[in-house]
Amino acid sequence: MEYLGRHIVKPVNLNAEQSLCCGQLLMWLNQEASIFARCQMHSKQLMAKLVSEINFMSPAKMGDVIEFGMEAISLGQSSITLRCKVRNSLSNAPIAYIDKIVFVNINERGLPIPHGIRANAA
Repeated sequence: MEYLGRHIVKPVNLNAEQSLCCGQLLMWLNQEASIFARCQMHSKQLMAKLVSEINFMSPAKMGDVIEFGMEAISLGQSSITLRCKVRNSLSNAPIAYIDKIVFVNINERGLPIPHGIRANAA
C-alpha cells in the first residue's frame, strides 16, 4: 500500500467533539482515491461507483497530519477497485479503513468505457 496523500487537520475541519468531522474525512478520501485511480487508469474522466463500509477506528485531532494509503486490488474492463487506509502520519495510528472503492472509466456522456490497462499493470 502506498501512502501518497496527506492533509493537516485544521479548526475548520473539526466537529463538536473537537475531532476531525467524518464528512471532511470522506471528502478528502474521495479526492485522494480519485487521484490515485486516475493515475492508475491514465484517465481524466471517471466516477466513483461504490464505496463499501467505512470503519472508523480512532479520531484525528487538530494539528494531526493524516495520510491516505491506496492499493489497487482488482481491475475490470472499465473499472478499478481500491482499498484505502487512513492513518496518523506521526504515530501510524489507524484512523479509518475502507475495504472497497470502485471507480469506473467513463466517456463524455457518462457511459462506461474500457480503460485499456492490463491487470498486472495496476
